[in-house]
Amino acid sequence: MSNTIDIYGAGLAGAEAAWQAAKYGAHVRLYEMKPEKRTPAHTYGGFAELVCSNSLRSDCLTNAVGLLKEEMHRLGSLVMEAAYECRVPAGGALAVDRFKFSDYITEKLRSNPNIEIIPEEKTNGISENPLIIATGPLTSDPLASWISGEFGASTLNFFDAAAPIVDFSTVDMEKAFFASRYGKGDADYINCPMEKDEYLAFLHELLNARTAELHEFDSDAQKAPNVFEGCMPVEVMAARGEDTLRYGPLKPVGLPDPKTGKEFYAVVQLRKEDRNGTMYNLVGFQTHLAIPEQKRVFRMIPGLENAEFFRFGVMHRNTYLNSPGLLDGHYRVIGERPLWFAGQMTGVEGYIESAASGMLAGIDAAFSVRGEKCPEFSDKTAIGALGCYVSRGSNGRFDPMNVNFGIIAPLDKRVKGGKKAKNEALAARALEIVDGIAAELSAREQGK
Repeated sequence: MSNTIDIYGAGLAGAEAAWQAAKYGAHVRLYEMKPEKRTPAHTYGGFAELVCSNSLRSDCLTNAVGLLKEEMHRLGSLVMEAAYECRVPAGGALAVDRFKFSDYITEKLRSNPNIEIIPEEKTNGISENPLIIATGPLTSDPLASWISGEFGASTLNFFDAAAPIVDFSTVDMEKAFFASRYGKGDADYINCPMEKDEYLAFLHELLNARTAELHEFDSDAQKAPNVFEGCMPVEVMAARGEDTLRYGPLKPVGLPDPKTGKEFYAVVQLRKEDRNGTMYNLVGFQTHLAIPEQKRVFRMIPGLENAEFFRFGVMHRNTYLNSPGLLDGHYRVIGERPLWFAGQMTGVEGYIESAASGMLAGIDAAFSVRGEKCPEFSDKTAIGALGCYVSRGSNGRFDPMNVNFGIIAPLDKRVKGGKKAKNEALAARALEIVDGIAAELSAREQGK
């Protein structure tokens, strides 16, 4: 096999993949169409451009994204190196000067003797070398068409419509109850009941809440009829009439009060998101609402007053793969061909998650061309848990996902001290594993 690895796209995933592959001895050809051509979301000429917020989120190890960042840092991540060099004050979050951040990564990649930068748009995945495709959620139509043709029309999703996911341990089960409609099957749903005054107050705030600002490409994508009828935002549904939600996702029939047998005025249902029952999604709650508004309005639902969200609802243009069954836990296409995907197009959400997928794909590709097996990243680590989620999905479904403790393998024993103590224990276990992987990689790097 050739020692050269081709990488399409120099966003966070592609940049990290290139850095890792080069570190472990591969010659990298990094194809990037900027600055000659840009997607509608990009304005800056440098690599790893942060197109939205300049925040990389929490820096605390009791937050899953903080753990992910620390794992990447210990494994020699270029993105994390750049972030720490270019950080700006942001309280408990890690925020960066977005232009210095991009310039730092661009200079590092351009000056690496193992990386060749090729300013060219790629429209298909035909390559004589092992290939990592990291072209992002706005992958061009020609390349998206090639992927669909190669792997089947159902491979790609072009719109991301997902409901919020909450931490089960923060749901007030004194107010909510487990049941299935009409008692059919197991009592798998959490039901949050509403009286009429609670429903009307919720409806009023939902209809008057501030929506998130849409990019032009998001707005255009949402004009398609199948988008609005197939996965209508909950606030749009609510605007169709006072009782529309009560005859839709908040239908109360078949869900009587387990104590009195009386039917409620409306019921919000939560469906299990993972095998372990740590995450539940709000059924039918795809939304355009701004994140602060989602927190405020959805916490009006009885039982969710103190709910913590693993993920907020989204509806936006997002080209992503139906990855379970297509990719393995290292983001490689299952089978013999040396092809990997990385970044948001795999179904990870967020800057750091995209970079983490690029890191793992780059390491795996580098060892593949060396004829060696990449160290295994288990779902006891944040990096490995993301790869496992992408390759398996969750509870028979697959939606794009940020890193969270709900997708990390649970501890073998119960930890006293509440959620913070549990997360600290999960982080400590993960970092011990990552330190072992880092030592193994360092030894192998010396022998590249």
